[in-house]
Amino acid sequence: MFKFAFLKQQRSECIQIKQHNSMSLTELNAISPIDGRYRNKTVSLSKFFSEEALIKYRVLVEVEYFIALCELPLPQLSGVNPLVFGDLRKLYLEFSTADALWIKETERTTNHDVKAVEYFIKSKFDALGLNAYKEFIHFGLTSQDINNTAIPLATKEAFETVYVPRLIAVIAALKELAVAWANVPMLARTHGQPASPTRLGKEFLVFVERLEAQLRLLFQVPFAAKFGGATGNYNAHHVAYPTVAWKQFGTDFVEGVLGLHHSFPTTQIEHYDHFAAFFDALKRINTILIDLDRDVWTYVSLDYFKQKIKPGEVGSSAMPHKVNPIDFENSEGNLGIANALFEHLAAKLPISRLQRDLTDSTVLRNIGVPLGHTLIGFDATLKGLQKLVLNEAQLAADLEQNWAVVAEAIQTILRREGYPNPYEALKDLTRTHTSITKASIHAFVETLAVSETVKAELLQLTPQNYLGVNF
Repeated sequence: MFKFAFLKQQRSECIQIKQHNSMSLTELNAISPIDGRYRNKTVSLSKFFSEEALIKYRVLVEVEYFIALCELPLPQLSGVNPLVFGDLRKLYLEFSTADALWIKETERTTNHDVKAVEYFIKSKFDALGLNAYKEFIHFGLTSQDINNTAIPLATKEAFETVYVPRLIAVIAALKELAVAWANVPMLARTHGQPASPTRLGKEFLVFVERLEAQLRLLFQVPFAAKFGGATGNYNAHHVAYPTVAWKQFGTDFVEGVLGLHHSFPTTQIEHYDHFAAFFDALKRINTILIDLDRDVWTYVSLDYFKQKIKPGEVGSSAMPHKVNPIDFENSEGNLGIANALFEHLAAKLPISRLQRDLTDSTVLRNIGVPLGHTLIGFDATLKGLQKLVLNEAQLAADLEQNWAVVAEAIQTILRREGYPNPYEALKDLTRTHTSITKASIHAFVETLAVSETVKAELLQLTPQNYLGVNF
């Protein structure tokens, strides 16, 4: 009896699991937060990195390749009317979810995703009056000629239309704060200890310069594609049409039609060295933003910044007073996840056994994942920056409590004047007194054997005006 009840319960649970698995994807049942909790921040990547997007880009490459063969022209394609090219391009320009589902269903039989795309295009040729030319779809190609052009093209367009604008928005916000706070004195800290004062705006300008420098380097990395047949030598192309300059054709197609860099020579696959450089560059940019997140988080903890309060928000489930720097923490966490994946992509993709193995295939399908976490990080940093409220009183108080930082200025002027052992004199002062104040500094200056003019110069020094060059 107990066994029967147990089995009945198991069966009921299995039915519930099946029902749950058949549910439409929502932010509540998605496994990954980039497709669930943060879907609204990453949805723009779907048209580049989803399964449907990958299929669409494959269709694009196959169609444009067929058109390029027609324009070469191959003798057997001389009868193709160029007026049909517009209708052919509609296969990817008007590509639908229904089309993607047709291809996925075909893949169940072929067990080969690119071959299913080929069959999809062939199925459309009849209606276009191109039945006689079906066998020139995917002519002489291997699947990697399609994958290694479709994926770089999708990545390039995602980079240009989604990634760059979001990063520029972060940089623009930092520039705005750098200008607004250009003349705000702030105690610097090196090794966590009080150091020569700086300007708050300049500290934000440092991150602007770092990000812009890396963005310039990033633009120098080409989006490279492999295109050359089964093992990269145009074997099938050459044996069928030995008089055609196939290498030049491949370069013209990849660079002139698709707008990518043609890698040559290659094996069956793109060597991915440029992709590795691209991911490394994205990782460096994320690392800079993690550095920013941690600095701003620390400034908040020092009370240099308050944060704008949003009605209804709760900072702690137990402590009502708290307004936590959660945006910078969220950014740091997501950028860290992104970097771990970028690291794997950069380290793994350039390695393939002999002329090819399949390990790159599953890895390439995950390019959108670290980019998704990166976008979440960008948005969180931007949101955090927009909530900052400067607490100038605290910055001023911190400077006033650290008069010891003008010791560097005093000993440097004394060096200029040829004063004996100025560093040691200031060291004895600043390390033997429990509290260095304006009064103790001024008392020390009065003991110095220097001219009244130099003393007056030294007495003008304060933590608030010892700021160096203004940028």
